[in-house]
Amino acid sequence: MTRRFVVAMMEHETNTFSPMPTRLEAFGRGDKKGPPSGDAAIAAFKGTNVGIAAFIDLAEAEKAELVVPIAADAHPSGLVTREAYEHMAGAICDAVRAGCDAVLLDLHGAMVAEHTDDGEGELLARIRKIAPGIPIAVSLDFHANLTRRIVENATVVTGYCTYPHIDMYETGRRAGATLKRALAGEVVPVMVWGSLPILSHTLAHAPQFEPMKSIMARAQAAEASGQVLNASVFGGFALADIPHVGLGAIIVGDRDPAAAQALLDSLFAEAWEKREGLLFKGAPMDAALKRAQTLDGGREAGGPIILVDHADNTASGGSQDVMLLLDEVIKRGFEDVAAGPICDPEAVAKLVEAGVGATVTLKIGGRTDMPTIQKKGEPLEITGRVRCITDGRWKVTGPMMTGVTVNIGRTVVLDTGKVQILISEQRSEPFDLGVFTHCGIDPTAKKYLLIKSRQHFRAGFEPIAKHIVLVDGVGVTASDYALFPFDKVRRPIYPLDLDTPMDAGRNMQKGQ
Repeated sequence: MTRRFVVAMMEHETNTFSPMPTRLEAFGRGDKKGPPSGDAAIAAFKGTNVGIAAFIDLAEAEKAELVVPIAADAHPSGLVTREAYEHMAGAICDAVRAGCDAVLLDLHGAMVAEHTDDGEGELLARIRKIAPGIPIAVSLDFHANLTRRIVENATVVTGYCTYPHIDMYETGRRAGATLKRALAGEVVPVMVWGSLPILSHTLAHAPQFEPMKSIMARAQAAEASGQVLNASVFGGFALADIPHVGLGAIIVGDRDPAAAQALLDSLFAEAWEKREGLLFKGAPMDAALKRAQTLDGGREAGGPIILVDHADNTASGGSQDVMLLLDEVIKRGFEDVAAGPICDPEAVAKLVEAGVGATVTLKIGGRTDMPTIQKKGEPLEITGRVRCITDGRWKVTGPMMTGVTVNIGRTVVLDTGKVQILISEQRSEPFDLGVFTHCGIDPTAKKYLLIKSRQHFRAGFEPIAKHIVLVDGVGVTASDYALFPFDKVRRPIYPLDLDTPMDAGRNMQKGQ
């Protein structure tokens, strides 16, 4: 008898301090029709380096009937609207209600909606109510904030082991492989999990750097050796004012949870001992820019100097239109710069109307106020020549989300002589060189690249960089937690409370 697999994606990393609500159309990543489903979803993601692609491949390899009710993925931003959440969750639940033999979900783990602070846990609980015994495999982002509802309502959960996330497909494959063995009766997955009271910084907890490097390596080694079925460590997403934010881990054992529990306890002990290393200590913008001006960069020097504006990063919920750093770069006389993209659909419309070759003076960016950090948007008046207009689409060739088509809407290159500025209709973190090459700019030939990112830029840009300079700018993805009005996070929590004990909130967060 042919099995029926429900495969879906519902991903969003919610920055509760972001002023931009996340509506359904955002989950189409630039497609005004919204998120795809059915054959359109399969066509969009099959053969790409994302989790749902691995689930599609598993279903096809098992010769199962494949049902894809929705493949929804939005750039990080503010709260997901109730309407958007209910549309996506409803589509998935309706597919399960119609009958299936397994559910495979590509989720994030940090979705907060207007009516629930645990978007993934709520979805899984609804599925469990519809089909109490259904096997459910879940792949999560490295920045998931774990909850009891996520773990208790899934059969197996795996998480990305990289940041930048270049193992999305592999994470889905890992979850699917364990589910396949469970369906065959080879294993009986049991999960233990926990969440430490640590607000780790995204600029300090990447698994390619210590201290997370050794912690993640131990988890991966345990999985590779067969000590446990799966082992995943999560840096967590700190820019969410919710009770369950924190650094977490899920270990999947086979029948007996003892080995999984021992590994979890050991990983947590190491993370707690090294918690200070999970905090980012930045430098003032003035010092960073002065340093950047002393460095060699450009084609003859072996690559560009990358200026990373990490406080206004789309992939953490930034508006991508804060102009402070670009303004400073221009005022300080930086030359041979490519900057962007800046999200400003109003400016794009004016520049498209002016046409290629036109010289235009206009205000760009600064359209978004940020009340949670008490900052007003401040546009930058600029004069330049319209050098290029594109549809803002390209296919990713770099290691992150390989094969996925990016759509940032109509995009204009405005050339001031010293700075070439990309201005787009949609937000998107620049993690792939295509953001520049698709509009005729060779990023390897520039002296400076000014991009709004945190870590994902390393996937495409670190290999070509001569130097990387992290710049503390302004925005709702800043690394200074003192800027944010945390009211709902569990307390005490490190580093908001330096005397936090390791077991703070542990009874609420830990279980099996």
